[in-house]
Parts: sequence; C-alpha cells; structure tokens
Amino acid sequence: MSLIPAFEIGLLNAWIFIIPLIVLWLVGIKFLFSKRMPKFKVPNTGTDKILSIFLALTMFGSYFYSIFLPFAIGTIWLILGSLVYLVGVVLIIFTMIDFASTPLDKPVTKGIYRYSRNPMFIGFFLVYFGISFACVSWVYFLITVFFIVIVNYNSAFEEEVTLEHYGDEYKQYMKRTAKWIGMPKR
Repeated sequence: MSLIPAFEIGLLNAWIFIIPLIVLWLVGIKFLFSKRMPKFKVPNTGTDKILSIFLALTMFGSYFYSIFLPFAIGTIWLILGSLVYLVGVVLIIFTMIDFASTPLDKPVTKGIYRYSRNPMFIGFFLVYFGISFACVSWVYFLITVFFIVIVNYNSAFEEEVTLEHYGDEYKQYMKRTAKWIGMPKR
C-alpha cells in the first residue's frame, strides 16, 4: 500500500466487482424494493437530505473510482479481498431472497433478518471492504468507513419509516433483533 493511490485504467480493475453490485441493485429496485418499501416522503431539508446526497455520491463515486483502481494481482490481499467481497455478495443475495419470499403486508423478519435488522447493509460493507483489500487501497478503505458512518445514521430514518408502516409488529421485531449483528432475543 502506497501513500499515493494507484490510478490507472485496466481490464483487471475493481470495476469487475462493481458490475454484480449494479445488477443486484437494478434487480432489487425493479422487482423487490419498489413493491415492498412503504411510501414515504424523501427528506428534502436538513441533515437527512445532506447525508442521503453524500451516501449517493459516495456509492456512485466509488463505482467511478473503481474503473481506475487496479487489483493487487499476485498478492494475498487479492485472495482475501475477493473472499470478503464474495461473502458480502452472497449476503446481499440472501437478503433479496428473504425480501422476495415475505408477504408484502409483513415486515421482513425471517432468514438472515433474524440476526440483523440491516443485513443488506452489512453485505455492502463487506463488499466495500473486500474491494479495498483486493486493491490494497487506503482510499477505498476510507470510502468504506465513510459509507458505514453515513449508513449508520441513515438507517435510523429507514427504521422510523418502517416502524410507522408496520407498527407494533416491527416494534417487537426491533426489540428482539440487533440493529447490526446478534443472536435473536426471546
């Protein structure tokens, strides 16, 4: 890892890891999230709006940066990063399956959602960490940390909307399930 980040266009760059994310995101928006998510007013003022803009800029900025970010070919970092990345992608896929197999009038509380109220975000965290390891990039690592901080704050807004939509059933779920990772409480 050098102080000056690598910045070169190439076929073996991190953009390869971004393509599956974009496909999952498009499939999720088209078939899952648009049907399941309660209608809510997007924040148009204050901190929530600013952080939502920063979240979008961070995500799409990291996607753009990945075009110029070469993998650390021939290193253990590429193998480790690829494994972390794959775990994240698999976690995202399982959360999408949980979303798709839950009735629309019920909150998603089964499968991986029994252990975390935000498993899809955890999947994205792992994906981002995997990319930063596979490319041995401190810049991508900082992007990942920034992404986690913003998502941690924005997840409160998302839970507030979900609680308003599903009411007591979601409130009970929140009491027994960790926000990030944990064993379900009885």
